[in-house]
Amino acid sequence: MSEANEPKKSALAQASEGAMVVDTMGGRVHVRWDETAQATPHGQIVFFAEFLATAGVFDRWVEGCPLHYSSPNASRPRDVLGTLMLGILAGSKRYAHIAGVRGDAVAAKALGLRGMVSEDSVRRALAAMLPEASEPWMRGALMSSVREALDRPWVLDLDATIKPLYGRQEGAEVGYNPHKPGRPSHVLHTFWVGNLRLVLDAQLEPGNRHAPAHSRPGLMALLASLPPGHAPKLVRGDIAFGSEGQMRALEEINQAYLFKLRQSAGVKKLVQRHWRHSNWTEVGQGWQAREDKLTLTGWSQHRRVVVMRRVKKTDVVVEVKRRRRGNSSGQEQTELHFIDENEPAKSWEYAVLVCNTDYALEHIGQLYRDRADCENGFDEVKNQWGWGGYSTQDIERCALSARAVALVYNWWSWYVRLAHPKTRLEAITSRPKLLSAVGRMTSHAGAQKILLTITHEAADQIKRLVANVRKGLSHILTAAPQLDKAQRWFALVRYITVRILASNPRTAPPQLTFESG
Repeated sequence: MSEANEPKKSALAQASEGAMVVDTMGGRVHVRWDETAQATPHGQIVFFAEFLATAGVFDRWVEGCPLHYSSPNASRPRDVLGTLMLGILAGSKRYAHIAGVRGDAVAAKALGLRGMVSEDSVRRALAAMLPEASEPWMRGALMSSVREALDRPWVLDLDATIKPLYGRQEGAEVGYNPHKPGRPSHVLHTFWVGNLRLVLDAQLEPGNRHAPAHSRPGLMALLASLPPGHAPKLVRGDIAFGSEGQMRALEEINQAYLFKLRQSAGVKKLVQRHWRHSNWTEVGQGWQAREDKLTLTGWSQHRRVVVMRRVKKTDVVVEVKRRRRGNSSGQEQTELHFIDENEPAKSWEYAVLVCNTDYALEHIGQLYRDRADCENGFDEVKNQWGWGGYSTQDIERCALSARAVALVYNWWSWYVRLAHPKTRLEAITSRPKLLSAVGRMTSHAGAQKILLTITHEAADQIKRLVANVRKGLSHILTAAPQLDKAQRWFALVRYITVRILASNPRTAPPQLTFESG
């Protein structure tokens, strides 16, 4: 057969067989597909897999999974959960994004999986779990991931996170949605370990059940389930939680709380009454405070309140409309009042807090300011960890995926704090440093090897962080070799917590001061 009569190969076949000549802005490059080598863009997953294997937390999560297949050809629950976990770690926010890790054989090997499954398999597997079995399974896993850190003083933060929806999901109701008014949504009531930024539980509700009254049964059940000596020293929330029902429920179980009050008429009268006094207490960062007793309409008793204020640092222009004298037409004249920080007039912002504790005013002020750090944690989990995604038509799978995201977030948080105990690294920083690396796996004489190539500019820092992780794991294995994996997790959490506290000494109320050891 002559050359002219030979069948022409497709462009795809030519690209697969030979090198492609690509003219780039940096010059000509010869490109060839390598279909034999196993590689991953998440090469440092091997270190995180060692962290999980040392304490067996992933294995226990898989063992408790209420997913059972009858077909011998079905995927293993371990493969399903491992794929979901890697998708969450890689930053996926939709089930469809899991396709990006489907061919990662290196990560599958590190996690002990036979292979990655498709996003449809993950979605169907979550649907196959009965809610009455999956909910206690996930609640228990979340609690187990943080329980060993609760034997020290800690703050329980409460908040509601809005999850906008764009399809026909169950529970998609119009409720409080400040960023997208009128958009149907779900709401995630979150119970949060404020000191460590860990999720105790996340309760998903329809969008019109955003009020704290809908999360109160879950809160009381959570507090009742904590072992003796593990209850929070303080329950903290924003203005939505400063209601009679919330405060009275906590008072009945002798639980301390700190909430912010709405600027109602009674609260404004209180502020006006205190504004005349000059003996305000400085509580740090420009804030001043005074305390009093208050009984608002609907309250069952007097409660301690703290009025806080500080001067705004920016120039302010106040627009006031006044009716002109002698003008019967009702026309108004606009007047501008310029308030400058260099002039005697001052612009103040204020907040009124209610609590049932005897902490000093300066400690109340610090606890109130610490609430801002809690808000940063909520923002991280929602926008960097996929809480705004993983939506399905039924609300049960949405709740299950939300708790799965929270669980992986907790594990990763412990891992990152082991690597960097001084300060917290959010996912936008920690993933490129502690997960991303080009890893190529080879096998020779029965030994598997992974060659890592770090593309991040902070390569030396990354190696030090990984060394910190391996040093901590080695310490646990060497100091107490007789411990089983569940006991290792307890020891590992204590080790990380002590290192965090040793690197971040701070002034706090005596009841909330962690003790090292």
